[in-house]
Amino acid sequence: MLLVDADQPEPMRSGARELALFLTPEPGAEAKEVEETIEGMLLRLEEFCSLADLIRSDTSQILEENIPVLKAKLTEMRGIYAKVDRLEAFVKMVGHHVAFLEADVLQAERDHGAFPQALRRWLGSAGLPSFRNKSPAPVPVTYELPTLYRTEDYFPVDAGEAQHHPRTCPRPL
Repeated sequence: MLLVDADQPEPMRSGARELALFLTPEPGAEAKEVEETIEGMLLRLEEFCSLADLIRSDTSQILEENIPVLKAKLTEMRGIYAKVDRLEAFVKMVGHHVAFLEADVLQAERDHGAFPQALRRWLGSAGLPSFRNKSPAPVPVTYELPTLYRTEDYFPVDAGEAQHHPRTCPRPL
């Protein structure tokens, strides 16, 4: 047996209608919620796109402007490193020469006494008896001068560098 709306009492029909309205979603409210969700997603997408454009423009600026500057600085630094290496080698060579000269000076002082002959005569003429009577016998020793070097041989000065670096030492009169 089928029940028809007309066969049912009025309170039951109104209750069934209210229940049907309550269970049936409103298409306007759901559409509004979906639209708000879509708007939020579009807003986030727009923010993401603007951030991607900003990163892209910064990357272009770095590639076009900063990288060539860094490459030039790198080339300049390599030249400076080469100069430092040459300077270290030069300082090592000079230290080696100074050590030999110092050894020669110490040997000469041992061979000829600590005071030079002219200083002995001057002190002797001043009336100091301890210096007057002592005169060591000169020992003929041949001394060979070390090979001299010029800084310019190791560090040539370019004409451009000489103009940029004026002399700071006063010229002799």
